[in-house]
Amino acid sequence: MELKKDSNSVSIDMLLIVHSEKRRAAQGAHSDRQADPGALLQRRGGLQGIGNGLRRWQKLEGNELHGNLAEKQHPQQTQIITSYDNQGTQLTVEVHPRDAMPQLLKKFSLAKCLQGDKNGNTRPRQPGGKDAHAYPWDRSSLKSMPLDLRQFEKLDTYASQVTVKSGLDELVSNLLQEAHSDLERVRAIWIWICHHIEYDIEAAQEKDRQAFKPTDILRTQKTNCDGYAGLFEKMCRIAGVQCMTVPGYSKGFGYQTGQSFSGEFDHAWNAVYLEGRWHLVDSTWGSGLVDSATSKFTFLYNEFYFLTHPALFIEDHFPDNKNWQLLKPPQSLRQFENNMYHKSEFYNKGMLSAHPETSMIKTVNGKAMVTIESCAPTLFMFMLNGKQEHGLLSLRKNGMKLEVYPPTVGTHKLQIFAKGNSDIYSSVLEYTLKCNYVDDTVQLPAELHQPVGPSWFSEQMGITKPSHPHPIIHTSDGRCSVSFGVEEGISVLASLHGDDGLITEETQRRYIFQLQREKRTELKVQLPHAGKFALKIFVKKRQEAGNYIFVFNYLLCCTNTKVNWPMFPESFGNWGQDNELLEPLTGVLPANRNVPFKLKLHGIAKALVKGQDTWPLTLNSEGYWEGSCSTAGCQEVYVMVLENANHNFYSYILKYKVNAQ
Repeated sequence: MELKKDSNSVSIDMLLIVHSEKRRAAQGAHSDRQADPGALLQRRGGLQGIGNGLRRWQKLEGNELHGNLAEKQHPQQTQIITSYDNQGTQLTVEVHPRDAMPQLLKKFSLAKCLQGDKNGNTRPRQPGGKDAHAYPWDRSSLKSMPLDLRQFEKLDTYASQVTVKSGLDELVSNLLQEAHSDLERVRAIWIWICHHIEYDIEAAQEKDRQAFKPTDILRTQKTNCDGYAGLFEKMCRIAGVQCMTVPGYSKGFGYQTGQSFSGEFDHAWNAVYLEGRWHLVDSTWGSGLVDSATSKFTFLYNEFYFLTHPALFIEDHFPDNKNWQLLKPPQSLRQFENNMYHKSEFYNKGMLSAHPETSMIKTVNGKAMVTIESCAPTLFMFMLNGKQEHGLLSLRKNGMKLEVYPPTVGTHKLQIFAKGNSDIYSSVLEYTLKCNYVDDTVQLPAELHQPVGPSWFSEQMGITKPSHPHPIIHTSDGRCSVSFGVEEGISVLASLHGDDGLITEETQRRYIFQLQREKRTELKVQLPHAGKFALKIFVKKRQEAGNYIFVFNYLLCCTNTKVNWPMFPESFGNWGQDNELLEPLTGVLPANRNVPFKLKLHGIAKALVKGQDTWPLTLNSEGYWEGSCSTAGCQEVYVMVLENANHNFYSYILKYKVNAQ
């Protein structure tokens, strides 16, 4: 190709465009993937579309790329000749009047909308060594260049509120009113597209449709992934910023762990040239998500896909040309297929790494383990086959550890969710578990919720210095005592849960007796039989209305088949937080016996025990109320107190049952 340049025009004698057969395939019908990254249990992970025909933006005719330039063209028609050789190489030759702008130049170069570089070149340069980032990710930043997102707050607000009045040129001009650098120009365009262009679900599902024109996108404010990418490229060119559309494969909606990719490309995104390097953006996935259940699009801005670090972008985007990975070394398609897929929310929620690093896990002796490292304390939860069961999830200061015990042999789906700084759990990881052995000795209670064991979260909720920092407590005789510090103004509630049905909703608190010793709470637990039980801990602020909040639970394990402890005595509302019961702790008393009583009661004028008769309790020098009572001739025994010496009304605080004779 020979270029003849003067002050007014560029003359092109011949322009040859050569494509590989694979690249040519990208101009056929393809399917976007605009995913709903999770259920509305708030599995949100970037927009990663559903089926669509991927059309390269370059398929648009020149007048679609450059406004109404066609009206200014020479009347003589341009001829374009395309042929293929037997190696699958495309050769395109354009013959046009000498004084006319070539159609192919308008499609594949920056034409008049892009300023030439210092060497006088008008085409964007291809990515090279200085554009490449090291792989794997060095954890330095989610972005490919240093950014302080706070600097965009004013610009973002402005750009999101700009409306379309006439055409694309005026829209870009209005957007750039508050932009003073190429970075800010790109940011303004990105924000506008992400907040105004809706994913066209119907168009995405059509097998054969024409490419989206900019005028149609502005009119309907709907498009598919190639429309997003093409509009972004067009607007950047009008703004004088080099931009390219990049086709490739994506891990979006319908993606199956470990699947292979072949044939036509299913997605398109952009590369922009800023501060001497190429950077990657995906405005399709930055705009929102599609709920797979309802097939409805929801605008949900995702910052992650703006100038994403290439080592993170490669997790769900594989370009047709490896140079557009912007990585050193570049990844192969096989690596892309096999590498662990971390959803965008994984990084948005502050996750750093996960182990195992493969998406397929095989259990060992019936167990699989997953650990996640995060940059800050984070709440997690998991689902195995859609249920929060068969696992032990413990929180760490910077991450979590999960042990999973699949209940059956076969393949299982494991999903992990994180909360981060929001009030919503989002899906961050998915694993496929392959289990070839089930450990029948590990049967976790269905009521064992997440997390297990104390952590930074329980400390944040007012529970400190636990006597048992480990989540699992083994007891040989079916009894245990758990204690922890409690911050002032915090009330604690505990309940015991098993799977055999012997512990009902009425009795789940009767196998626990709660004692308050200075600033520590003690929970005395007696198990009704051998097995595994969930000891659940709840808290609430005393001065606030509302329900108790679940904080964590312990897993209690007992293998002694002789264990058969009765319930503790039933306590009533007047049993104070600071009261202490030393004896009798069993809720069922023997018949025809004299039973000693010893309690510490605060703010009490008198105390007594009532059975067939009434026996007063006396206050000793150590501050305990002591005495005894006969269980002869009665079925129930009550402890009663008089709070005010000037009154004659006694209140029930404890109730015991008496064994039948």
